[in-house]
Amino acid sequence: MALTTLIHIPLVFRPLSYLSTIFNLNKVKTYLVLYNQDIQRSRKGISFITTGVQYLDKAVFNLDYGQLKLVFCALKERKQVIENAPHLCTALPCMTPCFDWFEAVYFWMGLKLYDLVAGSRLLHLSRYYSAQESVELFPTLARKGKDRTLKGTVVYYDGQMNDSRVNVGLACTAALAGAAVLNHAAVISFLKDEGSNRIIGAHIQDNLTGKGFDTYARVIVNAAGPFCDSVRKMADNDAKPMICPSSGVHIVLPDYYSPEGMGLIIPKTKDGLVVRHVDVLSAWSGIHPLATLRAFPGIMLYAKITLVLSQLLVESGLHVEVSMAEDVVDTAIKSGKLSPTNKCLTYNLRLIGGDGYDPASFTVLAQQYVCMKQSYSGKVVPGVMDTATAKHLSHAYGTLAERVAAIAQNEHLGKQLAHGYPFLEAEMVYCARHEYCESAVEFIARRSQLAFLDTDAAGRALSRIIQILAAEHNWSKSRQKQKYKRLQNF
Repeated sequence: MALTTLIHIPLVFRPLSYLSTIFNLNKVKTYLVLYNQDIQRSRKGISFITTGVQYLDKAVFNLDYGQLKLVFCALKERKQVIENAPHLCTALPCMTPCFDWFEAVYFWMGLKLYDLVAGSRLLHLSRYYSAQESVELFPTLARKGKDRTLKGTVVYYDGQMNDSRVNVGLACTAALAGAAVLNHAAVISFLKDEGSNRIIGAHIQDNLTGKGFDTYARVIVNAAGPFCDSVRKMADNDAKPMICPSSGVHIVLPDYYSPEGMGLIIPKTKDGLVVRHVDVLSAWSGIHPLATLRAFPGIMLYAKITLVLSQLLVESGLHVEVSMAEDVVDTAIKSGKLSPTNKCLTYNLRLIGGDGYDPASFTVLAQQYVCMKQSYSGKVVPGVMDTATAKHLSHAYGTLAERVAAIAQNEHLGKQLAHGYPFLEAEMVYCARHEYCESAVEFIARRSQLAFLDTDAAGRALSRIIQILAAEHNWSKSRQKQKYKRLQNF
């Protein structure tokens, strides 16, 4: 198969998934290779679409125009992502407690400047709350610290997204645009022209069957995130490392720690913050790709291979991923002398499930569908499509939520996978049929967030998850045992 562009990307690293969609909307034939990573390379399914308020602080006090440009770009992208995936992204109020009046004035003035800079891209105006109002909004907020009392809080709005669902939505949207999307596939080596030693393709291995094949491309994009150095080593064994992985620790606490729909930001912390071990529902470490070069350009091109490297995420939030992807595409088109038929169309492109989405669509699910459940004895029992489940399906799948609800009703898969969480058995079947889900790990970590929300709940759901996927993929008993063991290890 002769292809114009080949993109190698780990499934858990989202930013340059945008690339495949952009290439295909420009009528550039694209191959997207998704290589599933292990647990230590995964991230939780919820993340901020942050505009980097801290960068505005640096821009003002350091008189750094570059930091200000980053804020403008991030503001534009936050609005774009929320509009393009309205079912997966939302505005989230974030509260910062102030224990002296200087902090209160400082943060309030800074956020008002942020409101001014945001302009038409502002989600909601920031504001100050008195100590009494703050405690009413956030009952678990302490009134007294070490020799200090709460003076008030400032609240501003940032974006929040369902990370895992956006990632899958990007791959599915790229497939709808014409990309050839391969899951559980990896680039093993590059193919070089014997005369010029230029890389002209890659050998790809199907990790499910073990079979391999060659594919050719005029442009190859390395979008492997924190693992891009390993891809660069394939191209040039003498290539010096450019990425310094940084690890961040995350924990999930019960919902009674904070009210629904409100975040808490503590700019500076001191020893003394106490969290009981028994309250921790889940903990994991994620990898953040940091550039080793101080002035790391957004894109670098190599002489013997068109290997496009994008400036990677800072910390764990979404900053300028779409802009980075567009820059990479523009450079790849120029470098490969490609001939797109139109300019970039992704600014107003809705992700799959987002086109025609109505925030009130969950009411249709609750009114028109029932969750048919099958008991352990095999008896089918009708159940109610409660509001929490309907909202979950609507937010996770958008306009495609009715397909999941139909499976729950017609195939008797309306039971929750884990008590206390809205994930249905029907979602497993839908993801297996329509979202490249080939393993239980993929579902609990990269289609839903159950593994990261509550490890005990995920553990209780293991047997049923394996059972459902085995029926979908015709797994043998021995393969089921193998999958179960791997899932337990995860």
